[in-house]
Amino acid sequence: MSPLTLIEGGHVATVDAVGTEWERGWIAVRGSRIVSLGEGAAPSEVRDAAATRIDATGTLVTPGLINTHHHLYQWLTRGWAQDAILFDWLVALYPTWSRITADTAGAAAAGAMAVLARSGCSTVGDHHYIFPRGSGDIVGAIAHEASALGLRLHATRGSMDLGESAGGLPPDFAVETTADALAASAEAVTRYHDASFDAMTRVAIAPCSPFSVTADLLREAAVLARDLDVRLHTHGAETVEEEAFCRSRFGMSPTDYLESLGWLGPDVWMAHCVHLSDDDVARFAATGTGVAHCPSSNARLAAGIAPVRALIDAGAPVGLGVDGAASNEHGRLGSEIRQAALMARLRDGAGAMPVRDALRLATMGGARVLGREAEIGSLEAGKLADIALWELGEVEHAGIADPVAALGLGSLPRVRRLLVQGRDVVVDGELARADAREIAGRVEVAAAALRG
Repeated sequence: MSPLTLIEGGHVATVDAVGTEWERGWIAVRGSRIVSLGEGAAPSEVRDAAATRIDATGTLVTPGLINTHHHLYQWLTRGWAQDAILFDWLVALYPTWSRITADTAGAAAAGAMAVLARSGCSTVGDHHYIFPRGSGDIVGAIAHEASALGLRLHATRGSMDLGESAGGLPPDFAVETTADALAASAEAVTRYHDASFDAMTRVAIAPCSPFSVTADLLREAAVLARDLDVRLHTHGAETVEEEAFCRSRFGMSPTDYLESLGWLGPDVWMAHCVHLSDDDVARFAATGTGVAHCPSSNARLAAGIAPVRALIDAGAPVGLGVDGAASNEHGRLGSEIRQAALMARLRDGAGAMPVRDALRLATMGGARVLGREAEIGSLEAGKLADIALWELGEVEHAGIADPVAALGLGSLPRVRRLLVQGRDVVVDGELARADAREIAGRVEVAAAALRG
């Protein structure tokens, strides 16, 4: 039997179904799972059985955060096209991205995930959709880097098959054939997807977007994913330009178009969903289609503010996403909690997003989006031990009236400890299993190679 670890003394926000919180609480972890937890001091039998004790005094204890949408490879192109809208930004960056290799993608993933971990993120959802010929095993490289850091990964095998000559946005040299994309997607699932409760790596199938993918690929990818029993991911309703593209080319809105191809359902999540009608919101909720809300990226590219309050109230699964680091240069998931709260208030009023609702987006909301609400997203007995301890004793948060507000409205607290699967990933703000300086050096070399 694995030894018992006891975390004790912090303000615990469980994010369970009723939002249980304890001003002072404890959590007992054995192996990869939470075995018990409660208010006050741990019972003597738990304290006596603990082989390791973690003092959480002066911290806020939450579930590890869940990132539902990212493009890790874009860590190498931060600071580019700084004042562009989405379509212009993509056109500026496609030529450089089309030179990506497994080696450079691995370095980018290491850098982006190191920053995610140090911002309290325990589960990383990545959407990689550019696979130049001869680039190597990019999905495998990303999975390797996640394992080295100790993070839980939801990788997707993305794709583009609608090049510029056929009316799409990406240049022809950046796309695959439909058949190649489907075959490679099936292979990635076979090689890397783990469906078990304790899975550290899962794979979804993820054609990129309505303006870079044919209807055939969207339709066949949905069939393939359901045959393989994996999830589906894409971008949807992100910008007014996408809306105009879909109405001009298909005679319908992005949501109508995706629904016509089998892309609404409880096994689907879409990134952004900024421009949804009231009817779209109702359909997302009725079908259980998930949304990855990316507030910083939406602001960076001037895409708009998603109707998150309406989606939550309707019952749709909604989580948070950093999105590509080239459209969200800070790359920290913890900061998106504050951003989500503020953006919702700008759209719908001061009471639209209380900080505990924003924390739920980053935890249990993300777990629902990824189909893992039984395993992660809240602190409950039987769930996986993905746990973040946020330092509240430093000057930025000393004396704050509400520990959850420190995370949801204040500056991002330092992560005193991040456990994933019950094992340390971050200790006192630093990576426990990797050298951040070494990763930074790899990123510098890879970014220079990509530019060159």
